[in-house]
Amino acid sequence: MAAVSNVVRVAVGDSADVALAAGGDRQAFERLYRTHANRVFSLCTRMSGSRARGEELTQDVFVRTWEKLPQFRGESAFSTWLYRLAVNVVLNSRKSEGKHASRTDQNDVDDERWDEAARAPLHIERMDLTEAISKLPAGARKVFVLHDVEGYKHEEIAEMMGITSGGSKAQLHRARLLLREALER
Repeated sequence: MAAVSNVVRVAVGDSADVALAAGGDRQAFERLYRTHANRVFSLCTRMSGSRARGEELTQDVFVRTWEKLPQFRGESAFSTWLYRLAVNVVLNSRKSEGKHASRTDQNDVDDERWDEAARAPLHIERMDLTEAISKLPAGARKVFVLHDVEGYKHEEIAEMMGITSGGSKAQLHRARLLLREALER
């Protein structure tokens, strides 16, 4: 029963803090930041494949949140709105970097982390899932994180990434195969 009351208290606390922060209350915004920063960071890190890039993107997300908070209408939970904003920030960051590749091979060729994984010695012990995810090609990694980690549907992912739902399914299949291969070593 205590867990239920904590969940209710967090949701109510978010509502009050969202209203206060939208009006310019920095302390309320700081409370929102503390409540949600870890999950936003985790999402950004998984989608970008880099801890350092995840930190940068997390900062960008909360800057955008501060700017857009007055536009939050409360039609969904604040956390839902925030995570959708985070996904959009990550996806837009790749577009603004000027990396335009084909939709199915998006950023595979110039993804440095993938090159590093290819050069790694074959005798390395089993790697953990987080490391394996970070070494996926960018397009497959994003779809995997959005679908299997964050729970988005293929249609939603397709809309976010500007691909078809079939393309999303293909990238997810590719990601799962690559992860299976990496984790079986």
